[in-house]
Amino acid sequence: MTDHDTLTRLDTRGLNCPLPILKTRQAIARLASGALLEVAATDPGAVKDIDAFCRQTGHTLLASRAQDGEYLFTIRKA
Repeated sequence: MTDHDTLTRLDTRGLNCPLPILKTRQAIARLASGALLEVAATDPGAVKDIDAFCRQTGHTLLASRAQDGEYLFTIRKA
């Protein structure tokens, strides 16, 4: 991440499918191209959903990690 990167955080913990991906789609739509979105989730389905969303929309999934039942994703908007 550089000084020019903008990081927006989205907390979808406690929400079940399809809400994490819907909220991710809404949040990324409000960002400028190249901005970063960090999504926190507890729904295990978010792992495949976020990956598929990025592949289908051209956004870049920079990081995806799981820890203690939580999932954290970093996405760069196309």
